[in-house]
Amino acid sequence: MNSSDSDLQIAGDLLEVQHLLRPAPEHPSTVAEFVGLARTIAADRDRWAPLVRYDATTRWYHRLRTGPGYEVWLLSWVPGQGSGLHDHGPSSGVLTVLDGELTERTDQGKRTLGAGAQRVFAPGYVHEVVNDSLEPAVSLHVYYPGLTDMPMHAAQCAPAAATA
Repeated sequence: MNSSDSDLQIAGDLLEVQHLLRPAPEHPSTVAEFVGLARTIAADRDRWAPLVRYDATTRWYHRLRTGPGYEVWLLSWVPGQGSGLHDHGPSSGVLTVLDGELTERTDQGKRTLGAGAQRVFAPGYVHEVVNDSLEPAVSLHVYYPGLTDMPMHAAQCAPAAATA
């Protein structure tokens, strides 16, 4: 088991069992509740879609919501834009693709995330998110505690054969 195989990352497997997810409370406090919050926001396209902007020079982002100890961000990605290899300091998070397709790269390989896909991660989880497609993409990010640090890491080569 390496450092990226944390309990929170493993908990992401529960996302495949929809009946185990409860509706999100007004102020979530568990991983499952933050996943539910992200799903609730994702389902309300009329709320987030009018806010989205695309910027060819830099990734666009908008803080959508805050609550006790957490925050929710909306990001857009034009083709070719990426985050760079980073972690989220002391924050855990839920990444949800709302529209389009993103690629997540880690030391374990790469994973294509289509609309509706979610990833759960713990503090110290190192990844890069990139729009490798030819269409724009939109994603939702929930951080607990709110994002205060995003250390960048030197580029690594992920194993070419590892895909999900």
